[in-house]
Amino acid sequence: MPKTVIALHEVGGALPIPPPLARDAGQALVDTRARALRDLRISVTDRCNFRCTYCMPKEVFDAAYSFLPHAEILTFEEIVRLARMFRALGTEKIRLTGGEPLLRKGIDRLVAMLRTALPGVDLTLTTNGSALKAQARALKAAGLDRVTVSLDSLDEATFRAMNDADFPVAKVLEGIDAATAAGLAPLKVNMVVKRGVNDHQVVDMAKRFRGTGHIVRFIEFMDVGSTNGWRMDDVIASAEIVRRISAELPLEPADANYAGEVAQRWRYRDGRGEIGVISSVTEAFCATCTRARLSTDGRLYTCLFAQSGYDLKKMMRTGADDAAIGGAVAAIWQRRDDRYSEIRTAETSRERKVEMSYIGG
Repeated sequence: MPKTVIALHEVGGALPIPPPLARDAGQALVDTRARALRDLRISVTDRCNFRCTYCMPKEVFDAAYSFLPHAEILTFEEIVRLARMFRALGTEKIRLTGGEPLLRKGIDRLVAMLRTALPGVDLTLTTNGSALKAQARALKAAGLDRVTVSLDSLDEATFRAMNDADFPVAKVLEGIDAATAAGLAPLKVNMVVKRGVNDHQVVDMAKRFRGTGHIVRFIEFMDVGSTNGWRMDDVIASAEIVRRISAELPLEPADANYAGEVAQRWRYRDGRGEIGVISSVTEAFCATCTRARLSTDGRLYTCLFAQSGYDLKKMMRTGADDAAIGGAVAAIWQRRDDRYSEIRTAETSRERKVEMSYIGG
């Protein structure tokens, strides 16, 4: 008899939509810590063709796992409708995520719909790169500005072990080349660093992309979701990553590009580019976080480490108008007080949280 699996999108259930709060016309929308709503991440699918050990470990996301049925996920029209509301509330950047967003059929059509509806918005996408070679030109033609590619190692054995889908490094690199040729550059390349697994590849990754115009961002292994077996002992602090790279390729700090940028910038002293480090574990940046996340089935989450979200899809599908839904988003944001990374403890890290594949990384 197959094992019973609780789909991880059910964690916590939906939170009640709060009543509106007073806000003067023209007053900027901010939360309880004066953080604006500037970035929206939209998960367009909870499915992925990789089984990365820190995100969708195979022992959990196997043949018995219950992914969302198609009728439960947001349609393209619903995504665009919600995106318009977020734009009206001050959102400047929209990132399409997953799961693996390039698995969503017609993803280039969604990009085109968003570009038409939201001229001027910064429209980006994060992918594992497996299908990027085939889709890069269509995505650029549809109006996508840039892509971020996840690549955790250049070493073949290490990369195949981490993606746990026997997928080769070369095909991801081909995807990066195709995206560059299509004009989706400069790219960002994300490397999640885990002690004893791929940390020996940090300097090699920096060398590979130095001078290309692409920016590698080294990400501390985080306790997202409840299935990746996170331990503090497995975390390589960003400060150590910077030291390792700078010992061979001297670095110096660089100013942030904008308020709320999550990656700390470091540039090569010889002028051949830069790297970034994302230090959610050792140097929390909650105080400047401007991100909201929209799950595959239309729930709004105000923190990557949340347990529950607000069901905006239900509001749409039961007839709520744009004013009511936009008002709900504003009320949710005005009450936001998230600061998980600032208060992380051994106990809170073990709490059951929604999975990154459901709300986007």
